[in-house]
Amino acid sequence: MPTPSPARIHDFTVVTNEPIAQDIYALRIAAPELARRLEPGQFLNLAVPGNAMSLLRIPLSFAAADPDEGTIDIWYAVVGEGTERLAQMQPGATSTVLGPGGHGWTVPEGCTRALLVAGGIGVPPVLCLARQLGAAGIPFDVCIGAATASALVGADAFKDAGAGAVLLATDDGSLGHYGFCTVPAEQLLRDADRHYDYVATCGPEPMMAKIAALAEEAAASCEASVERMMSCGFGACATCAVETVHGMKGACMCGPVFDAQEVVW
Repeated sequence: MPTPSPARIHDFTVVTNEPIAQDIYALRIAAPELARRLEPGQFLNLAVPGNAMSLLRIPLSFAAADPDEGTIDIWYAVVGEGTERLAQMQPGATSTVLGPGGHGWTVPEGCTRALLVAGGIGVPPVLCLARQLGAAGIPFDVCIGAATASALVGADAFKDAGAGAVLLATDDGSLGHYGFCTVPAEQLLRDADRHYDYVATCGPEPMMAKIAALAEEAAASCEASVERMMSCGFGACATCAVETVHGMKGACMCGPVFDAQEVVW
């Protein structure tokens, strides 16, 4: 029998919803029960009001969950009609959210040092993991990539979480390394003094494929949080399939975090 999804419908209220970078917003919602149940790397499916013709929820990762305050922080990119409506939700607005969804990060037992690599709006689930590592006293370094400086988020938040090195890269060279964040990540992984035994990544698929290959070369375990349209959020619609060495798997139940060496990139 398949494992039933832990996701349930929860009411939420918007606390804040503000732009933090170019076309990127930070949404804070109050959903106390869900905030207590979320684990780093899981996802949420938000119902966004404003279009009666739109039947699907929007799947989003989260950057932080505060069980004491009952709040969840969600960073999202405005990339279409649904997220445009989400950006218009004001404090006090209400709707429903399905969660917790999927399988999150699994830090290896005995992990001594981690490397986190995030590209674009792949930052939130990696930042959530960073806070978990920092709370556990596990040293970690971070590489962040974005198209341009005005679209890069999370650098200060990773430092606040306890990161050692935070290396930045932009496609246009406006901040940090001129090019992809896979380059500084490769330099760190090949630094004999660092000895990473765990790598976690989220972002564009070519970036994650490269990071997975570099981690394998460095004999480090690697997890990747993949992006798929997880329409239902609980394994019924089969729209979020990921090809793995063990066959096709649904991201909403078996992911979104996968063993990167098992994904067919």
